[in-house]
Amino acid sequence: MRALAFGLAGLLALASVGRGQAPANPFFAFDNGTGRDQKIPLEEQAEMLKRTGYAGMGFSGALRIPEVLQALESRGLRLFSIYVPVRIDGEKPGYDAALPEAIRQLKGHGTVIWLTVQGKAADGDARAAVAVRAVADLAAESGLRVVLYPHVGFHVERIEDAVRVCKLAGRPNVGVTLNLAHFLAVGDEANLEARLKEAGPLLEMVSINGADHEGEWRKGDWSRLIQTLDRGEFDVRGLLRKLAAMGYRGPIGLQSYQVAGDIEENLKRSMAAWRRLY
Repeated sequence: MRALAFGLAGLLALASVGRGQAPANPFFAFDNGTGRDQKIPLEEQAEMLKRTGYAGMGFSGALRIPEVLQALESRGLRLFSIYVPVRIDGEKPGYDAALPEAIRQLKGHGTVIWLTVQGKAADGDARAAVAVRAVADLAAESGLRVVLYPHVGFHVERIEDAVRVCKLAGRPNVGVTLNLAHFLAVGDEANLEARLKEAGPLLEMVSINGADHEGEWRKGDWSRLIQTLDRGEFDVRGLLRKLAAMGYRGPIGLQSYQVAGDIEENLKRSMAAWRRLY
């Protein structure tokens, strides 16, 4: 079942945006905004998410899965995703050796395998399709979905790259992401509506944050394109309205990479802004 549906559900979702109603989409936080880089214990990260009102976490990597599940689920929170790579530039396409066991541990939890496709190769799409199929087949054994995560500088860099590789992989449990920060970084803001239309029912995950318009993005400097949700020039409410009009009811994650300031205060600011957007 795709996260995207059309018709009455989409119209109702659109009507709720900007009217102060409860958000239709579950809102979770990336672990880069909960203390991953500061090495805050998982139990403390989960407690902070609970206090600040998030539905759960997007976790990085394929290790410590039972620990993160326990920390979140014991507090009524959800592990929405694990962020993992496949590489296409080696002798053969490959993924983290810990991933198969992580996928087995995630069975029954509804966690998305949020997949970047890294590396460069002359036959990159063919290699990417092989790698995505391998992960998708593992995920299918545990009833899980794989969603491609566009990332500037990677083989799957743009949402249209994700759509192309998704279709080439040809697995029913594979979808794509609209990743706002990376979408702006590749300079495609003017084509937002067209890209959403291209993604169509393949769209299964969305990440947002406060941001200025694309301007001239410099590699490694995310200060303009990743801010707390209450800051920045980009019209996040307008994006949410577009998603609602399409009937998107899936998860939305808060990207917080390299956002300066107090972690909990940043989470509070972004949650308050999220609530004001509806």
